[in-house]
Amino acid sequence: MTDTQTLYKLILLYMLRRVTYPLSNTQLMSFLIDQKYTDYFHVQEAINDLEDAHLISREKIRNTSQYSATAEGEQTLEYFVSDIPAEIRADVDAYLKRNAYDIRNESCVRADYDRTESGDYAVHCQVREGAETVIDLTLTVPTEDMAATVCSKWPDKSSEIYLSLMNAFFKK
Repeated sequence: MTDTQTLYKLILLYMLRRVTYPLSNTQLMSFLIDQKYTDYFHVQEAINDLEDAHLISREKIRNTSQYSATAEGEQTLEYFVSDIPAEIRADVDAYLKRNAYDIRNESCVRADYDRTESGDYAVHCQVREGAETVIDLTLTVPTEDMAATVCSKWPDKSSEIYLSLMNAFFKK
């Protein structure tokens, strides 16, 4: 029998294996908390333990942490996936399916900024499909407020901008 904290870790690894893109801290927590499996503190502890054991990796983008299973985490899950009750695996699958569009959009559309040597701000906007980058655009703006605005609007505008660029290059 698996203790509860180990079960939370296995569930998190299972979630990360069921998608082809990183999941944010909030996305990982939402499932466990919304399903009333546990509370914020236990999920955070499980995430930290997995990261400390190098079973998941974290990428920080602005104020969001996104997690992916490492090769070691994938292998660990293979050994212990049967320790996750079938009902919980079904709950995870249903949650990911039900929220697929929102989760994928949040995970695959990224924007961040940093200050340049000249004092401007370089805004790095990206759309990813799994491991592939669909668009990678860097804009330089004069103020941090403008950089933050571009970052906040990128998720809603990225498709429109991508289509506009494709039309500009390929429309006859």
